[in-house]
Amino acid sequence: MAGPKYPGFDTLALHAGQSPDPATGSRAVPIYQTAAYVFRDTEHAASLFNMERAGHVYSRISNPTVAVLEERVAALEGGVGAVATASGQAALPPRDRDADGRGSHIVASTALYGGSHNLLAYTLKRFGIETTFVSPRDRRISAGR
Repeated sequence: MAGPKYPGFDTLALHAGQSPDPATGSRAVPIYQTAAYVFRDTEHAASLFNMERAGHVYSRISNPTVAVLEERVAALEGGVGAVATASGQAALPPRDRDADGRGSHIVASTALYGGSHNLLAYTLKRFGIETTFVSPRDRRISAGR
């Protein structure tokens, strides 16, 4: 007797993290263009803000569309969860704080966006993470020497 058949990569890439809409039967992931959410009452709001219950409170923190992306990436990578950020800039603080930590050393381009440069040069330095900036035009660096 054959064991259960699990969805393959292609199926997960198309469907993981989302079920068809029960009201319309739509298979596509909806794009929720909202910034705020309604709470049933103050207890409901408090439980969401205290992370005692799953749900969304503000789109910059989470929203249903991004939640599907996170669940899909986790399924594709065989992970238990994923975090999607709005930009590479937004991804740096959690990555550097949680993965690298104090005593880490980052090598970055001198051609970075100003906000990224400030994050690496000043903010992360306060967390004990040092950065060396190198020119992307330096042939010794780009050639791997």
